[in-house]
Amino acid sequence: MNAAAPTGAWTLERLRADHAPALLDFERENRAYFARTIPDRGDAYFTEFAHRHRALLAEQDTGLSHFHVLITRHGTLTGRVNLIDIEDGSAELGYRIGEQSAGRGTATAAVAEICRLAGSTYGLTRLTAVTTLDNPASLTVLRRNGFTQVETTTVDGRPGIRHERPLAPRN
Repeated sequence: MNAAAPTGAWTLERLRADHAPALLDFERENRAYFARTIPDRGDAYFTEFAHRHRALLAEQDTGLSHFHVLITRHGTLTGRVNLIDIEDGSAELGYRIGEQSAGRGTATAAVAEICRLAGSTYGLTRLTAVTTLDNPASLTVLRRNGFTQVETTTVDGRPGIRHERPLAPRN
């Protein structure tokens, strides 16, 4: 499944086995950047990446999660957008946009696209998302995409907010 971005700058692709090398490079290149606002994945994530990637694909095959990558028109992996823990029409949204694409509306557009797919293709009726208070960019992306705060929480000991967004049912 490919979904064109509103700007045509990237496509949203369902995670496949052949994405592994580019995804690993993306995570390595952006590790320090991501660690500024979200918990670091730790060294084991990188040393066990091949096994983890296969496990994600197997989980996706069960329908418990839907994993996606953003591929630029130049063929570069620039982000990932995931729907995890799918149950009773609901899923948790997670996303990472690389430093080179940050601040350009990529995250806002990618979240808008996954919200559309979540309802129209996956039949979901509600998404949740959690972010830390010290990640204002992510808070902005969620609010621009119709997510509303439902409660305060903690994320690895840091203050955060849990958001929800209802989705239009599939036609």
